Amino acid sequence: MPYPDVALLALQLVFYVCVMTLLFGLRHRYGIGIFFCALGAMHFLETYLAATFYVAVPGGFLVSPGSTILFAGKIVLLLLVYIREDATAVRQPIYGLFAGNLLMIGLVAILRHTGHVAGIGPNPDFLFMDQMGLLMLWGTVLLLADGILIILIYERIGRWFGRHVTLRIAVSGVAVLTFDQFLFWPVLHMVTGVPLVTLLSGWVAKSTTAVACALLVGAYLRFVEKRMFDGLNHPRLGDVFDALTYRQRYECLLEASGRDGLTGVGDRGRMERECEREIARTLARSLPVSVLLIDIDNFKMVNDQYGHIAGDALLRSLAAMLQANLRESDQVYRFGGDEFVVVGLGIGVSGAMRLAERLLREASELRFAGGHGPATISIGVATAPDDGRTFVALLSRADSQLYAAKQDGRNRIATAAGTWSPTGPDSRQPRPT
Repeated sequence: MPYPDVALLALQLVFYVCVMTLLFGLRHRYGIGIFFCALGAMHFLETYLAATFYVAVPGGFLVSPGSTILFAGKIVLLLLVYIREDATAVRQPIYGLFAGNLLMIGLVAILRHTGHVAGIGPNPDFLFMDQMGLLMLWGTVLLLADGILIILIYERIGRWFGRHVTLRIAVSGVAVLTFDQFLFWPVLHMVTGVPLVTLLSGWVAKSTTAVACALLVGAYLRFVEKRMFDGLNHPRLGDVFDALTYRQRYECLLEASGRDGLTGVGDRGRMERECEREIARTLARSLPVSVLLIDIDNFKMVNDQYGHIAGDALLRSLAAMLQANLRESDQVYRFGGDEFVVVGLGIGVSGAMRLAERLLREASELRFAGGHGPATISIGVATAPDDGRTFVALLSRADSQLYAAKQDGRNRIATAAGTWSPTGPDSRQPRPT
């Protein structure tokens, strides 16, 4: 009966996405490498299953868990990386897979000419390894195109679907997996001889999986990422590894010495020690740098009406939100009072604008004093080298932009192009400063 097989496929999808999003959510504590390693470990399995393992489902379709669950899920997970990190992070595992595929093909070519003692283990199937190498190599080339295309589609349809992230993920996923299916299947057919019915079957199955993955990832972004993983980049007092060695305790003390006591982010002294050096290093590699100066709107009113305890709680909530929305390489510091500085190494103008828009939207969900709000922020953005080549110059430029955002009505973003609010009627239409 095919229906139990459909239920098992659904179970595999839920299990796969849940485990991968869990690893992704833990990136602030353990690094994103653990997520990328798990993603790459599935690459051979998904190719092997796409070539050999098919399940009969209702409608006379033949579906492979490799292409339907693992590959379609990987495409949506890479989009998740872009949404929460950036396009550079998306390219890293793809480049790694491509290099690994070439390495595998080279090693198999060498092994082919290496003597094998008969009777010790099964004879190696070099033809099969050649087929897998070709399919994996072609699949990775397509994956690079898929990664670029899904980001472009996701951003382009944002003007129509706005903040409906789940819908944007679903539409982008279906479009890209359609493109991929009709380019990968001919090579798969040539190498393994899979029947024509798998072309349509695979497209329907991948499209369905893209929608299901979008729902799961959308639920993760809405209900899990913020609630479970906020603050995981802070060392916990009960962390057993911190209790095992004096060296780790010493490193934690050094780390804490440069942190703001109220919010836990870097303090002003640490900012002045680190930023100039890191910006100079980044610019020396011909990479851009963006500095965002963030200020809470009407913060004095919060302190006056609800007390300083409520104001402190709002500052801590804002700091946690900033950290949850930044990449691992980004840094956030408390500049003073209710002002925070975010330094994005390798982030250009367009990336800084997207980051500022996301922070502005996330800030609108912050509440204070038992549910009052929403809180709003204003952001000034400066990007090197156009707005300066030193941290002092960039911070000064960002401060001027912040002043313009305040003067233009608050709850806004200001860059050299002008000020605007991504949630207001002038969305995406900066007003000249």
